[in-house]
Amino acid sequence: MKLPASLAAIVSLTLLAARFPNRSASDWPEWRGPERTGASAETGLLDNWPEGGPALLWKATGLGEGFSTPSIAGERIFTMGNRDGQEWVIALDRRREGRQAWATPLGSVRHGGGGYPGPRSTPTVDGPRVYALGLNGDLACLNARNGEVVWKRDLVQEFSGTTPGWGYSESVMVDGPWVLCTPGGQEATMLALDKLTGDVVWQSKIGDTAAYSSIIDTEVGGVKQYVQFTMNGVIGVRAKDGELLWRYDEPASGTANISTPIALGDTVFATAGYNRGAGLVELSRQGDGIAAEKVYFTNELQNKTGGAVLVDGHVYGCHEAGFLVCLDYQTGEALWRERAVGVCSLLYADGMFFARNEGGTVHLVKATPEGCTVISSFEQPERSDRTAYPHPVIADGRLYLRDQDKLFCFDVRSAQR
Repeated sequence: MKLPASLAAIVSLTLLAARFPNRSASDWPEWRGPERTGASAETGLLDNWPEGGPALLWKATGLGEGFSTPSIAGERIFTMGNRDGQEWVIALDRRREGRQAWATPLGSVRHGGGGYPGPRSTPTVDGPRVYALGLNGDLACLNARNGEVVWKRDLVQEFSGTTPGWGYSESVMVDGPWVLCTPGGQEATMLALDKLTGDVVWQSKIGDTAAYSSIIDTEVGGVKQYVQFTMNGVIGVRAKDGELLWRYDEPASGTANISTPIALGDTVFATAGYNRGAGLVELSRQGDGIAAEKVYFTNELQNKTGGAVLVDGHVYGCHEAGFLVCLDYQTGEALWRERAVGVCSLLYADGMFFARNEGGTVHLVKATPEGCTVISSFEQPERSDRTAYPHPVIADGRLYLRDQDKLFCFDVRSAQR
C-alpha cells in the first residue's frame, strides 16, 4: 500500500529518529541556545585571545542574503538565506568545514525586510526534524538529514497573520509534541501546531500584532504557560489551550519589540529599545488564572536587537545608545553602565561574555556586578557592508559568526580542555 506523502515523510522521520545522532550537551540547537537564555554551559574556553583573535578554522560561503543566526546539532549547522529569488533553509556539515549538506527552498522572496532583506529567524532543531520560518510567514518542518519537506503552513494565508514591518523574525519554539509560533492578529496571535503533522492544536485569538521576539515557557502556581513579546506588550498564555492568562504592556516600544523575554521563578522580565526600557512583573496564581503585578520599570536598559542575558541574579544587556549595562534583576537598579563594546549582541559562556558589535568587532568581556573589563577583541575578516545583527554562537569549543553570505568558524578552546 502506498502511504500518503505526508504520512510517508512522518514514518521516514520516525525510523530516522532511532539512528539520528544524539544531541551533544555542547549543541546550540535553537535561538539563544538550548534553554533560549543566551547562555552556554560549555567550559574549557580561552579566557584571553591571541593578538588578531582566535584561530579561524574555516569559512563557508554561498549562504545568501540574510541575518539568520545559525543553530547547531550533531554534525549539522542550520541557517537561512535568500538566493535566486527564494528563501532557503540551508544545512552545512561541520565535519567538512561547513560544506553544504542540503538546501531547501522555503518560498519565494515576497518581503523586502523593510530595507534589510533576507530571513533572520534561527532554525529550531528537534531530533530528526528542523523547523524554519521565513520573512513572509512560510513555516516548514524539514527532515534534518536530507532537507525533505515534511509539512508546511502559511501564517498569513492560513491564519490571517499580520506580517511585521521588517517581516517575520521569530525563531519558532518546539515544546514536547508541539511547535509554537506567533502569526499575530485576531485569529491566531499565538499558535500551537502538532510538530509531526502541522495540524492545529490551538489558536490564541488575542488580537495582538506580531513583533520580532521569540516565545519562552515558564510555570507559575502549577500552570504552565508560554510567554511572548508582541507589538502590544508581553503576554502569557496557558500552555494547554492558548488562553490569555496575563499581560504587561509597559515595556512595549510601539516601534519594534525584539528581545526575548527572561523568566525566573514567578517573574518575567522584558526590555525594548527605541527610547523605551525594561520591566519586571511578578506572577501569582489566582483561581484558574494568573495575575501579573509590576515590580519595576526602568529606562536604564533599552535593548533593541542584542538581547539580554541573566547571570547569577543580574541582567546584562546593551543599551541602544551603546552602553553595556548591568541591572539587579529583582530591583531594576543599574549597578553600572560602560561604553565598552558599543551596540552589540551578547552570549555568555565559561564566565565570559562574547559581545559582537553591530560593526563586526568581537569582544571577550569579563563582566560582574562590580564592573566590566574588555579582555580581548578582534575584527571579523571579510566583513560585509551590512549590520552584524546575527548573534554569536558557541558549540563544542567553536565560535560561529554569520555575516550575510558567509559563516566563520573560530577555535576558542583552551589548550587545557
